[in-house]
This record gives sequence, C-alpha cells and structure tokens, in this order.
Amino acid sequence: MQEVTNEIALHMQHISKAFPGVIALDDVDFELRKGEVHILLGENGAGKSTLMKILSGAYQAGSGKIWLNGQEIEIRSPKHAQMLGISIIYQELNLVPQLSSAENIFLGREPVRLPGVVDHAAMQKDAVSILNGLGVSIDVRRPVREFSIAEQQMVEVAKAISLDARILIMDEPTSALTEREIAELFARIRQLKQSGVSIVYISHRM
Repeated sequence: MQEVTNEIALHMQHISKAFPGVIALDDVDFELRKGEVHILLGENGAGKSTLMKILSGAYQAGSGKIWLNGQEIEIRSPKHAQMLGISIIYQELNLVPQLSSAENIFLGREPVRLPGVVDHAAMQKDAVSILNGLGVSIDVRRPVREFSIAEQQMVEVAKAISLDARILIMDEPTSALTEREIAELFARIRQLKQSGVSIVYISHRM
C-alpha cells in the first residue's frame, strides 16, 4: 500500500489561457504529488476544466511551463498526454455506446491473433482483470449503453488504467450518481490513490 509522498508528480507554473474576449486562466500555478487526491473546487467558469484540458492536451496554454516527474514537457495532443500517463474522464463520458466494455477499454489497441483478426477472448480476459482490480464485476461483453452511469465511469477508469495512467483527472464525476454510487466511486478513488495514482478531482459542489 502506497501512501501520499512528498514526491512531486506534476508542476504547472505561470499557466495562462485566453479565448476571444475572455481570460480563462491568468498566471496559474498547480502542483500534484504522487499518490495524492487533489480537489479543484470552484464555481462554473472558474477555469478548473480549462487548466485540466491544457494538462490533458485538449488545449494549448498561451504561456507557462509544465513539469512531469521533474522533467519539463510540452503536451502536444490528448494522445500525447496519454502516452505520458495522463488521462482525463470528462463529465460527458467518451464511450462508444454500441460497443462492449472490453471493446471500449481497448479501442484502437485491440489484441490480435492474426493480422486483422481481433483476439476477443484475450481482450475480454484483460478487461475482466482490470475491472476486478477496481472491485467492479460487470459482463464485459455487453454494450456499455446497457450499463448505469456509475458502471460506465468505471469502464472509463479501466481504460485509463489500461493506458498505464499515473495521473487521472475526473471532471465532475459525481454529478449524475446516486449517494450509493458516490460512495462506491470514492472507494475506487481511495484504491487508486493507494496504488500510487495521482488524481485530480474537479467539482463545483461545495
């Protein structure tokens, strides 16, 4: 079990971002430690999601620098962020409804038996292993449209873990959940924290 350390996983310094007519971020500093759950709390329009979209490669900062594990980086795209171990789960989940949870977890990275032939058995086995590690038991062959929002969120988390995410950003993750589902989500977050994953939790709920 890994506790929060003093080791800095991420440092964003002097980050600014402007859109036409709006300054969304003005000289923002942000620091995240390994195995930490860091809450970004504030009202809508405060710039929380903009900062995290810069971190996840969806936006480019107007100015500022980012260090990951002590090394200065320039995040060029969402795919590049994923390669660096940074994943984001948006409030509007990024899943393909008609595909199974296993297919969503490994979309674009499916294991193959022969060139062009997906190894569905291996993919489903790996999906079950990741989800079981999160304490989630679902039929990985079912289309994700048949799952609850909470279960779909866990498919998103499993996708991030399959990408070896060490920084996981969750944007308003409890907005559509029941109290029981929120408690289960918090249990999964504690589990990820204990495994050394750093989590940024965005919320406007005071």
